[in-house]
Amino acid sequence: MSLTFHWFLPTNGDSRHVVGGGHGTPATVSGRDRPPTVAYLSQIARAAEDLGFVGALTPTGAWCEDAWLTTAMVSQHTERLKYLVAFRPGFVSPTLAAQMASTFQRQTGGRLLLNVVTGGESHEQRAYGDFLDKDARYRRTGEFLEVVRGLWEGKTVDLHGEHLQVEDAKLARVPDPVPEVYFGGSSPIAGEVAAKYVDVYLTWGEPPAQVAEKIAWIRGLAAKQGRTLRFGIRLHVITRDTSEQAWAEADRLLAGFDPETVRSVQAGLARSESEGQQRMLALHGGGDRNGLEIHPNLWAGIGLVRGGAGTALVGSHDEVAERIKEYHALGIDEFVLSGYPHLEEAYWFGEGVLPRLAAQGLWRHPSGEEAASAPQVPFAS
Repeated sequence: MSLTFHWFLPTNGDSRHVVGGGHGTPATVSGRDRPPTVAYLSQIARAAEDLGFVGALTPTGAWCEDAWLTTAMVSQHTERLKYLVAFRPGFVSPTLAAQMASTFQRQTGGRLLLNVVTGGESHEQRAYGDFLDKDARYRRTGEFLEVVRGLWEGKTVDLHGEHLQVEDAKLARVPDPVPEVYFGGSSPIAGEVAAKYVDVYLTWGEPPAQVAEKIAWIRGLAAKQGRTLRFGIRLHVITRDTSEQAWAEADRLLAGFDPETVRSVQAGLARSESEGQQRMLALHGGGDRNGLEIHPNLWAGIGLVRGGAGTALVGSHDEVAERIKEYHALGIDEFVLSGYPHLEEAYWFGEGVLPRLAAQGLWRHPSGEEAASAPQVPFAS
């Protein structure tokens, strides 16, 4: 099976430094270096499309631009690239969400993927008028996906659930193709929702042993539902022609972290209700420079200033390719990647790592074209 790679659209802003934020913490000032205009995001999207990425993830929350609106606009500047749109079930009715997805599919030629984000921070949810606790939000997510799935199948749906009620709901036109649903979560109830409703389970970039445990857990739950899921992983990347160059770039990013910003972000993230976020925080152990490489070529430095995905693959193109193969051996088939700045790092990965994976028969350009060779003269980092 050919590996699938997705890139990231930084709708919270981009920079040559790490842009922090997420999970209830605001975007850091570095996000103003390259504002998330449609023109700039479209430039990243076109680069990702040319390089062979299948899709591009967008975040969701008060710290970034709205994912639905932004991707709808950016999609008009690309031809093949899909958009992995993050959205929260509690903020829109399931019937309307199913209709929006159907419209998106028709207007883009079937280029929508959905990343369902239940929402791990109650204080952020309350700002949007959602006062359910975390477990209740996950139960609502299950009801939401039950309605949406039924509507996408062309059914007339009636549901009188604990949190959602719809009567005689039906779509005039069902999406074709039906969007695949991506989802992540580390709590027991999140696993139950994933096993029953989603197509791809996403994990953040934990060390391989922990990822293997998660995969086994979700596989077991899905088997009880008579279902089989695919698995993906969310990581940042810093890949260069040599290992020394890559780690020099990681050190440069780390040197740009303002100590007060690190303290503030870590204090905010420590209050997170997200089990996945707490697992991320445990990886970097407070920020000792010598303890940030938590597995060969797996660096936890990003998590010092950024919520959510906080680890990066760092190394030469060959080393990063080997780590990808290591995760693939565990059952990971999809990789959702990013790097600072997102435009330049897309080229480093696309021209450095993807040709190596293609040469080993692990990846093929979605267009059927041959992967580009690594540049003979590296551009400035």
